Amino acid sequence: MTQNIVDQIKALEELAAIDAEIRSLDEQITKERANLSTARASLAKLDEKLQTTRAALAVLDKSRNDSLAEVRNMNQQIEHSREKLNRSRTERESNAATREIEELRKLIRDREDEVARVTGEADLLRKDLEETEAEHKKITDEIGATEGDTQARLGSSEGERAQRVGLRDPLIKKLPVTLFKKYDQIRQKRGVGIAQTSDGTCKACNMSLPPQLFHRLRREPMIEMCPSCNRLIYFVAPPPAPEKTK
Repeated sequence: MTQNIVDQIKALEELAAIDAEIRSLDEQITKERANLSTARASLAKLDEKLQTTRAALAVLDKSRNDSLAEVRNMNQQIEHSREKLNRSRTERESNAATREIEELRKLIRDREDEVARVTGEADLLRKDLEETEAEHKKITDEIGATEGDTQARLGSSEGERAQRVGLRDPLIKKLPVTLFKKYDQIRQKRGVGIAQTSDGTCKACNMSLPPQLFHRLRREPMIEMCPSCNRLIYFVAPPPAPEKTK
């Protein structure tokens, strides 16, 4: 019975070491994927921004071109009105032609103001577009330069993880089903399923064990539960004190 407990403790220690390696690999894999995902998400946002900015710029350019076309058309109308003014024979005809010219000139000023406003907005958008394109290129280049290495690291970490997972099965078979289930539940909840004690203190949570429990653990190999952190706990003899030099 004692040997069985010793073997179970050894299996738990090896299993905990492997699970710690798997946890570390999982953290590395998660971090690598998160970094890659963040870069791609940033690129997707920039793609969306570029599309929106280009569409808005196209609308402004069309509005500007339409206004310029109207200005050209109204300048032609002014020329026609001037001809009418020159041909006018009565004061009424002269006044009408003069009013047409003044109204057209006012409309031209309005359109020219609109062109200036739209041109200013378009210039700001073009500047923003250039900056966004530069940022897009920077992130694209960074992804292109690092994605291969990132995928290689991911492949390596995932391969190591699969190997570690494969090493768990032989160790699990050495443990009673109820003991493994208890260990695995604690591990999933607390990250580490086992703890040691050498001096009456749980090395996982640093809380003192009840004296009776500690004496029982120290007296013979056994696996109990820490009352404070609920991890499986067992006794490990402290290392011998170094000899005093004379």
